[in-house]
Amino acid sequence: MNRGQLKFLLEHYKTVFEEEQHFVRDFLELVDHPLAFSRDRKAGHFTASAWIVNKTRTHTLLTLHRKLNKWLQLGGHADGNDNLLEVSLVEAREESGLTSLRLVDRTIFDIDRHLIPARGEVAEHFHYDVRFLIEAEMDEPLTMSEESKELAWVGFDMVDAFVNGNQSILRMLEKTSRSEIFT
Repeated sequence: MNRGQLKFLLEHYKTVFEEEQHFVRDFLELVDHPLAFSRDRKAGHFTASAWIVNKTRTHTLLTLHRKLNKWLQLGGHADGNDNLLEVSLVEAREESGLTSLRLVDRTIFDIDRHLIPARGEVAEHFHYDVRFLIEAEMDEPLTMSEESKELAWVGFDMVDAFVNGNQSILRMLEKTSRSEIFT
């Protein structure tokens, strides 16, 4: 995937979720910015995430993010790489140690624009997060990176308790339960 392919996927991105419909325009405006994939764009930049689920679609892998102190999906900065699909897989591997990762679909699974609070010399800014659906084996050992306080396979029935109502994660959970994404 490159910048042009990402733009194509965003132009054709379909969602029934109103909040995502509002994000699409902002994502399309950003994709053409020369620093869209770099932290050097101080107002905000692209990130990529992996919504990792087990094969039977009963659990998702979440991380207790060290800096944000929240349970989230795995992912991170593009750092200049416009191949966000690749970024999501690299981040998933680095943050979990999993080698059984398998991309379910090359299309975008979810998008979210969220505010990152100021921290040290880094000012408050937006992450334009592009998410991909990835499957992994639950019995494979996990290896936690320094970006996490914890890693856990969380049953779908327990996700809300972990994420305290985080709507973007609950939206991905709802999408996972819809059968049309697996046909």
